[in-house]
Amino acid sequence: MTSTAEWKELESKYYMFLVRRQPMVLEKGEGARVWDVEGKEYLDFTSGWAVNNAGHSNPVIAEAIAAQAKTLVQTSNQFYTIPQLKLAEILVENSCLDKIFICNSGAEANEGAIKLAKKYGKKHKDGAYHIITALNSFHGRTMMNVSATGQPHYQEL
Repeated sequence: MTSTAEWKELESKYYMFLVRRQPMVLEKGEGARVWDVEGKEYLDFTSGWAVNNAGHSNPVIAEAIAAQAKTLVQTSNQFYTIPQLKLAEILVENSCLDKIFICNSGAEANEGAIKLAKKYGKKHKDGAYHIITALNSFHGRTMMNVSATGQPHYQEL
């Protein structure tokens, strides 16, 4: 398989529809640029929704990922891991934070932020608990985030 049409056909056969995709199949990236399977180059303005904001194929990051993958890839938060503890120290020591919460998705981060805001409102704002979100927004696919998403069709069962 090499063409966009062939890859899109494979997607329609095996992949559950969740989001209207852009009409290209990306194959590689370097820095802020990505290329599709047809060889067309694009500027990546979304950076994987801020996940790849250090750029694609960054050799320093790729080397660090490869080195870590050779020792330990991922565990539950029930275990201490040295890289996670070192990251916590760096983030707290270089910010206004006292503690951090590491999560694995934007949806989980949004839920944490909503819970934190509600806790703060309860304690410091006479029980305030309402959360304001924007029209046409998207906050994730978990139940709390779907209820905060400003697109009614995502809220339909």
